[in-house]
Amino acid sequence: MRLLLLPVGRWLRVAGLALLPLSCGAGSVQVEVRDAVNGQPLDQAVVYLESADARRQVRPMQGVTMAQQKKQFVPAVLVATVGTEVQFPNLDAVRHHVYSFSPAKKFEIKLYKGKDASPVLFDQPGVVLLGCNIHDNMVGWIVVVDTPHHAQTGVDGTVPGRVRLDGVPAGSYQLRVWHPRQPVGDPALQQALQVPATGEVTATVRMAGLQP
Repeated sequence: MRLLLLPVGRWLRVAGLALLPLSCGAGSVQVEVRDAVNGQPLDQAVVYLESADARRQVRPMQGVTMAQQKKQFVPAVLVATVGTEVQFPNLDAVRHHVYSFSPAKKFEIKLYKGKDASPVLFDQPGVVLLGCNIHDNMVGWIVVVDTPHHAQTGVDGTVPGRVRLDGVPAGSYQLRVWHPRQPVGDPALQQALQVPATGEVTATVRMAGLQP
């Protein structure tokens, strides 16, 4: 994917408190994600912060599901932490055959209906592209992250194209952003980010090379 490189001042606007000591405390991170071509806010973007400390803090999520309903994956994009088991209930009257060939997780759940399928363990970080052997129009994504600091734009009535992460321990992170319109196999965009001990740091990400 072609990346849009912007001057640091345009890509990342850091609050003045970013220069305070980062040995303790926690700050907030607000990220806005836009299409580099038309400037429109992008929903369904996955935003997360990676660091060595974050990897030590991550825990599996509980009660995570990706259903099949009206011949679609619901939700279309799901975020799960490493070690999370995901259930795939089929709420349709027809059978589905869910599969993935993605390096982060290769699996298949052969023809089934209802809620009897065993959960699938996602034990490696990465983007997992899902399909159905019966219905070619069914496409879904599971983004497996190795951090507790993650969010998704356009979820739960948030401002379009924007997320806010609160209570992030102060320190150095890699801010990563992924969107389902990226070409298959392209990695998440990445940018270094310092989180202050108090206050808020903001970033604006413009994603280039997205598919229609």
